[in-house]
Amino acid sequence: MFKKVLVAALVALPMCIQAQTLKFGVLNPSEIMQVMPEVATAQNTLKAASDKYEAQAKTLQDEYNKKLTELETLEKNKADQATMDAKINEIQDLQQRMQTFQQTASKDLQQQQETLMAPIQQKVINAIQAVGGAGGYAAILDGGVLLYKGTQLEDVSAKVKAQLGIK
Repeated sequence: MFKKVLVAALVALPMCIQAQTLKFGVLNPSEIMQVMPEVATAQNTLKAASDKYEAQAKTLQDEYNKKLTELETLEKNKADQATMDAKINEIQDLQQRMQTFQQTASKDLQQQQETLMAPIQQKVINAIQAVGGAGGYAAILDGGVLLYKGTQLEDVSAKVKAQLGIK
């Protein structure tokens, strides 16, 4: 019986020692991405696309306002019902075009953002994995959601930035 307890203790001892030497890292990927030049480039590309869509939306809005003014003028001049109906149909068609344009523009901007940011996010993930493997970390956690950080948790942000070539 004593031998079994001794064998069990000897088997458990390395596990206890190993449990005490586990390293955990923490970082905030958002903070790292904010300082990456690729993110600024992607944001500039998205801003340019957004500005283009805003200009097109303004053109449509100006056309809509012009048609509303024309309708008001027709009402003041007591135009016939057929002319009024035609102008109302034009306005409704334009409203539909504006709504379709806004949906399409929004969808395109979202798709562009995903396309531009995916390789950047993958680059950060690869750097985190490289730092984790090289540093012998059991896990690297997202520090943006940590409610408590003990002394055995190391901030590896600087190491990941170095891996990415960011100062």
